[in-house]
Amino acid sequence: MAVKPAPRIAKSKRRIFVVEDHPTVFEGLGRLINAQRDLMVCGKADGGAKACKDIRRLRPDLAVIDLGLSEKSGPNLIKQVRSLKIPVKLLVVSRHVQAIHAQRALRAGGDGYILKQEDPAEIINAMRDVLNGRLYVSEAVLASGRSPSLSAGRDRSLKQLTDFELEILESLGEGKSNEEMARQFRMTSGEVNDRCLQIQHTLKLRSINALIRYAVCRLEKIEN
Repeated sequence: MAVKPAPRIAKSKRRIFVVEDHPTVFEGLGRLINAQRDLMVCGKADGGAKACKDIRRLRPDLAVIDLGLSEKSGPNLIKQVRSLKIPVKLLVVSRHVQAIHAQRALRAGGDGYILKQEDPAEIINAMRDVLNGRLYVSEAVLASGRSPSLSAGRDRSLKQLTDFELEILESLGEGKSNEEMARQFRMTSGEVNDRCLQIQHTLKLRSINALIRYAVCRLEKIEN
């Protein structure tokens, strides 16, 4: 997986705070972040109490939180950070593929959930996605479970779609190709693709593949 290009001209580096209680993991993650021209580590903590104190003091752009902290559970720490009422993005890292863990993290206030075993380039992509306001969830986690809770935020965004866009979403869920939808809606394939990209943006999904998976899961939920 290639790293998404950083902005050509960065006025300042985005500041990342890392909460991780395994020194080796932190060192590797820190080197990875500091190697990017638009990101930098501004602080670290190996437990919840220090994390909350330092996040309040340092005001990072993003906090990367290990879900498996030995001192305090990740979701509880996320809730504590959110109670600080500061505009920090939260990306949860975890070894758990099961969707239930991502659900808990996102319900607690997380902005993203990525697996520790992901390629380093994808971890950087996840950070940039969350920093830019997009909800990130590892593809393997999305594929592991089709729970309504995981899509709750996107279900709220459905209210922003037009009736026509909802029809396109339903057609995607039925497995129709761009060409089939173009014939159905009397449009060009390019126009269908543009509409799909707009829906992807509205639902804050990170790729067309993620949009298709969401559409399939939503249709199955409706039919059941």
